[in-house]
Amino acid sequence: MENEVLKAIKERRSIRRFKPEQITDEELKTVLEAGTWAPTGKSTQAPFIVAVQNKEQRDMLAELNGEIMGVTSDPYYGAPTLVLVFAPADNSNNIKDGSLILGNMMLAAHSIGLASCWINRVDKMAERENIQALMKEWGLPEGLMGVGSLALGYASAHPHTVKPRKEDYFRIIK
Repeated sequence: MENEVLKAIKERRSIRRFKPEQITDEELKTVLEAGTWAPTGKSTQAPFIVAVQNKEQRDMLAELNGEIMGVTSDPYYGAPTLVLVFAPADNSNNIKDGSLILGNMMLAAHSIGLASCWINRVDKMAERENIQALMKEWGLPEGLMGVGSLALGYASAHPHTVKPRKEDYFRIIK
C-alpha cells in the first residue's frame, strides 16, 4: 500500500548540511502548524513551539548546545532556523507529546521540500539561567522543560545511502 504520507515517511532523512538562505515565512508557518496538529495526551496541547530565526539568538543557542555536547562545532549544522519544543515539566506526557510534535514538523518539512534534523540537549539547555531568561523574553510560562529541537532549512547535500530496516523490527500477533 502506498500514499503520499507513507512516501514522505519513507523518504524523509535527517539532513546535516544546510544552505545559509533563510526559509520563507510561509514555509515556516506550514511546518509549525503541522506541529500543532500532533496528538497530545488528553488533548491538552500543553507543549510550546518556538522558532528562532534571530541570528544572535540562533548562534547563542547553537554555542550553548555545542558546549553541553562538548564540541566547538555547530550542533545545528548551520541551519538558519532552529525550532525548539518545550513542555510543562509536571505534565506526565511532556516528552511523548513534544516528540510527536517534532515528528510531525520533520515530516511536514520534508513534504514541502525543506530539510530538518532532530537535535538533542534542549533539556539541558532549558536548565541554564540565560536560556530561562530567554524563554521568559519569548513569553513562555515558568515550569517548562526542553523536549527537543530541529535544525530547519534548505539542504545543501542529501544522504546517498539509506540504512535498510532490520528484518525483525515488528511482530504481528494474531
